[in-house]
Amino acid sequence: MKNEKTYELVLTALFTAIIIIMAFTPLGYIPLVVINATIIHIPVILGALFLGPKKGAFLGFAFGFTSFLNNTFKAVTPSAFVFSPVLAVNVVGISGIFKSLYICFVPRILVGVIPYFVYLGLSRLLKNGKKVWRNVVNLAAALILFVSFSALLNRLLQDKMAESTCRAVSLTAGIAAGVILFAVLTLAVRKKASTNIALAYAGLAGAFTNTLLVMSGIFVLYKNAYAQALGIAGEAVFDTIAGIISFNGVVEAVVAAIITAGVGIALLKVKPIKATGKE
Repeated sequence: MKNEKTYELVLTALFTAIIIIMAFTPLGYIPLVVINATIIHIPVILGALFLGPKKGAFLGFAFGFTSFLNNTFKAVTPSAFVFSPVLAVNVVGISGIFKSLYICFVPRILVGVIPYFVYLGLSRLLKNGKKVWRNVVNLAAALILFVSFSALLNRLLQDKMAESTCRAVSLTAGIAAGVILFAVLTLAVRKKASTNIALAYAGLAGAFTNTLLVMSGIFVLYKNAYAQALGIAGEAVFDTIAGIISFNGVVEAVVAAIITAGVGIALLKVKPIKATGKE
């Protein structure tokens, strides 16, 4: 028992160190031709899976704190104030303290909680659930890949061919990628690879938790200030945020799914994921 606690303490410290290194160096981002995919949340997701939701929440707090420091002292983007209570005071007044605290910390803390329960629920469903539910899960993954792959190709090809041709090529390739993934996942479930699939979905859930809660928080709490910071009309904020979610957010989620599954499979060989939630 003592050795287990020591091991978890060391693993928590290791994940925390990785988060800090990623946050303050280019290692926290993967260049994907047209965007840099954020991967700082991946250590938080893995920590949630292998250390439980309490320590996962702590790692999420650490992620949020690095975001606060980066945006407060570097402020490399005009919208840095949404993650910094210090800067937000100068933009919207005292209320900005609470708004930015929410955006900076709450989504990141939940990144350290939600993937754990997604993994437990899906691993049980895929092992014991009915075939129809397994197909629903596989179809959801295929749709996510379809959206992300189509968006990526559309961004890559939009300046190289006519708009209608670009859209047709992107949709066709996206559909093909989704169909292939659905077939692979269906085969994987039959071969009892449900753990790998559950890990991938945990990665997806963690990344989407971060993106959806952050961007929805910006829209609800900072719509006008965000529009002014970006130099766009208030009516365009929704389209801008929707574009970030549908492209950057989806691509980052797919990257998180792949890395979480790959690293998670390796870690499972030395440490099982707790099935009770007790820490």
